[in-house]
Amino acid sequence: MAALKIKKGSNKHSAYNLRPTFSDVQETHTLAVTVDNEPGVLARVIGLFAGRGYNIESLTVAEVDHLGHQSRITIVTKGTPQVIEQIKAQLGRIVPVHEVHDLTVEGPAVERELSLFKVSSGGEKRVEALRLADIFRANVVDSTLESFVFEITGAPEKIDAFAELMRPLGLVEVARTGVAALSRGAE
Repeated sequence: MAALKIKKGSNKHSAYNLRPTFSDVQETHTLAVTVDNEPGVLARVIGLFAGRGYNIESLTVAEVDHLGHQSRITIVTKGTPQVIEQIKAQLGRIVPVHEVHDLTVEGPAVERELSLFKVSSGGEKRVEALRLADIFRANVVDSTLESFVFEITGAPEKIDAFAELMRPLGLVEVARTGVAALSRGAE
């Protein structure tokens, strides 16, 4: 009996398409994880990332249901689509985890971050820092003769842009809360 002469991977509709479908494109995803509010849960979630060499770009945690003793962990991470799927699957297997939502793929979401910027400058740079703060709707929460502390809220991209503009004007220190995110819509 003669062997079939079918070129492997010759047609995307072929059962013989053996080309890998893995992507090596890095994507940023925002994950919302609802967990029991008890000691050690955050360490277990973070341990999952550390043990597999995944990076966390932003992390926020707060109790969201006092009576139900539940907290929400918002994690911003970067990886290939396969890595993101693996992270979500492994998070779902941790016992005190109730829900894992990938806000990046589930539909539109609102992301905000609070940041404080200390800018130390004088003269014309001081005036320019105040002008830029006004454009970005940043509030002055502390002022001395040598420095300002600005408070700014917005999308992470807005915070990054403000930081880049403040660097040449005497940016001394930055404190960022990390991303807080919610999906848009009724549910």
